[in-house]
Amino acid sequence: MAPPIADRLLRVDLSAGSVESTPIPDEWRRRYVGGKGLGARYLYDELDAGVDPLGEENAMLFVLGPLSGYLPGESRYAAITKSPLTGCFLDSYAGGEFPDSLAGALGSHMGLLVTGVASEPVRLVVEDGDATIEPAETWGAGTVDTAQAFPNAAVACIGPAGERRVAYATIASDAGDHHAGRGGAGAVMGSKRLKAVVARGAPPDADGLDDLRDAYAAKYRETDTGRWLRASGTVETIDFANEIGALSTRGWSDGQFEAAEELGITTVEDRAVGRERADTETPGGYRVATEDGDHVPRGATAMTLGAGLDIDDFDAVAVLGRTCDRLGMDLISAGSAVAWTVKANAAGVLDRSLSFGEPDGARALLQEIAERESELGDALADGVEAAATRFGGRDLVPTVKSMELPAYDPRGAQSMALAYATSDRGACHRRARPIEREVFDGDWGADRTAAEVIREQDRRSTLWSLIADDFFGDALDDLGREWLESVGLDPAGGLATVGERIWNVTRLFNVREGISREDDSLPAALQEPLESGPRAGATVDRDDFDSMLDAYYRRRGWTVDGVPTAQTIDRLGLAALTDDFDTLDD
Repeated sequence: MAPPIADRLLRVDLSAGSVESTPIPDEWRRRYVGGKGLGARYLYDELDAGVDPLGEENAMLFVLGPLSGYLPGESRYAAITKSPLTGCFLDSYAGGEFPDSLAGALGSHMGLLVTGVASEPVRLVVEDGDATIEPAETWGAGTVDTAQAFPNAAVACIGPAGERRVAYATIASDAGDHHAGRGGAGAVMGSKRLKAVVARGAPPDADGLDDLRDAYAAKYRETDTGRWLRASGTVETIDFANEIGALSTRGWSDGQFEAAEELGITTVEDRAVGRERADTETPGGYRVATEDGDHVPRGATAMTLGAGLDIDDFDAVAVLGRTCDRLGMDLISAGSAVAWTVKANAAGVLDRSLSFGEPDGARALLQEIAERESELGDALADGVEAAATRFGGRDLVPTVKSMELPAYDPRGAQSMALAYATSDRGACHRRARPIEREVFDGDWGADRTAAEVIREQDRRSTLWSLIADDFFGDALDDLGREWLESVGLDPAGGLATVGERIWNVTRLFNVREGISREDDSLPAALQEPLESGPRAGATVDRDDFDSMLDAYYRRRGWTVDGVPTAQTIDRLGLAALTDDFDTLDD
């Protein structure tokens, strides 16, 4: 039996208190498939240029893919909106139990499109192919307490940071173990007074795909990624980045952390109380006991809150990670906010007694940010660029499009500078991570760097339209074509073209918002030499970066200012999206 076709969308108007089931245009399903692609197309259509991300006119989507619940690996959903941190397109993803339950609860719908603002705090309850708007009695509670209020359902919710519209607030699922993390989707929920989405549904069942699923699961287990996940997973990334000298340390001052071993895979294995989904062939993250419950550390926890803040106490770093999880706050941006404060204090910009290596001080500042309970906390809640505008101290930590960089330092692998600069949602290592190959190949040169970054960006866009587990995607040599055939979906132009088309849609969205070459920038902080480590003295050369960006634009079919040309628009069938543009030069 083939799985049912998800070809509708639930439109929720919180201002009117209404819910409506609407069909997804068949052409959109073929051109954008689902997930990121479909969400990007809807967002472009729903918003006018210049809409306030925290205003009533912004829209937010919770989107699945046509294969959600069927693919091996961990299911995910996409939260898609206009970012309050960057003012750009935002797609953020989270896994765990919530996506499977949402897929079962939505029935023939591929997602939710939420508009308007509720008059009082509410939650959305999704069940039996419909959604209801109910009062949110858990407003004011943390992410764990909110999830525990619904023991027989899966919950995606915001914590105090989202309620107070922190620009990098997350949407937490599975009681804070998983987060749609970067860019502030949680703040958009808070602005709409939407506390939670509660899904009551069993994961979808499609007996007809069992053989296909088993075959790909076996293939997945034997990939390098499958073996790596079983052995260690993302908690080993600190060991990798540290070894090659690309681990952001002490607020981007160094590229190597002397105490990395205290936070790396060996220590995690010693301290873990178990592994999430340990009964599966590719178990999830290690579970570590903290003072307020289990914590599932991600690689970014040790890198950003450990090395980045010069904290080598494993328990203290775990507590900082759990603090961010409970407050519902992106730990990458939050860690950068703490690092900026330390450096601003040392530079005389602030009078704040805080130094690197102080976990208690860092934790207190995280609470201030989430609650906006001080002048500094309120400023940092809008991002480090906003704080620098208020106090001074610009360029103390690097950002791209106002988003703080993850902990892979491009001075240890130049290709990451291009990957960060051209990411459609601001500085992001998830769109493309060429560092994992460049460090073994040597200098690639501008043209190859551009080609590798584009290849990964397009591939990710395709996989995130399915939505496939990031790691399982390594087993999809055909980008999922065989799977889509099983549900009768024939993507327009082929899946490789789908990925490129999606990337150009998000670029058109961002160009409409005023993004240009100036925003695809090299942060000034990366032009300062690393102080120590195997890459001591390394910088990212501006001329080299400009050469990479020129090569990237040429290969993309964009102008020298980063705008898709008329020829590119025509080739990808995107003419309907360009009515807002006066000219598109070839």
